[in-house]
Order: sequence, then C-alpha cells, then structure tokens
Amino acid sequence: MEAISGTNETMSNSEDQIRDLLDTYERSLNTSDAELAASQYTADGVFMPTTLPTVTGADMAKGYGQIFETIRLNVAFTIDELKVTSADTAYALTRSKGTVTVLATGDEAAEANRELFLFERTDTDGWKISRYMFNKSE
Repeated sequence: MEAISGTNETMSNSEDQIRDLLDTYERSLNTSDAELAASQYTADGVFMPTTLPTVTGADMAKGYGQIFETIRLNVAFTIDELKVTSADTAYALTRSKGTVTVLATGDEAAEANRELFLFERTDTDGWKISRYMFNKSE
C-alpha cells in the first residue's frame, strides 16, 4: 500500500482515485447496474439506504438489484468535502440531485439526497466504499 506521507501529491493521488470511484458508483446507479454498484464496496461494506434495510457484504448486489427492480435513477453527485484521513481511510460528504422513476407506474419525481461515504484502501483493489449512508435533502 502507498503510504500517505503528507505530501500534496500523494494526497491528491488518493483523492483522484476516490473521485474516480464515486464517478463509477454514480454510473452504476444511473445504469441500474447492481454488480457494478456492489463492486465499489469493500468485502464487508455496509449500505444504509433511507427507508430500506441495511445491506452488507455478500448481499450488496442483491440489495442493489432489488432497488433497481423498483426504481430508475438519473442523478449526479457533487462532492462537498473529501478528506483522506490516513493511508487507508477517507471520507466524503456529497449531495446528489436528479430524478427517480418508479418503474411500476412510470411516475418521475425530483430526487435529492445528502450522503456520507467512508472509504478504505484495500491491498488488492485500491480505494473502495466501506460505509455509505444517505438521507433526503430539502
């Protein structure tokens, strides 16, 4: 693993990798790709969606699959704060905004959330989401 030496270049590299991770996660939501969404998490990752049960680890793809069976998302993330706190941990505060379509009815509505992501750097896959929680914003 790359050591965080406190240099701006090293921190910036980690931040760039996490931004890429969030871009891929956003794409997984907008394409309803449960496997891609799940692959952005650590093996013991935790997803805590608003009004739905917590999803963990090996059940991640199944949990996202159930969500994507009921809704279609078209959202974009804005990163408000991204901080690499050590060689292996980081967090991001984000906002997402867009639309959600209920597949059963075709009804479309505005979608806006605020999110908290915790990240871990893994030995084999680099930065991954370890914990993710969101709730509705105004």
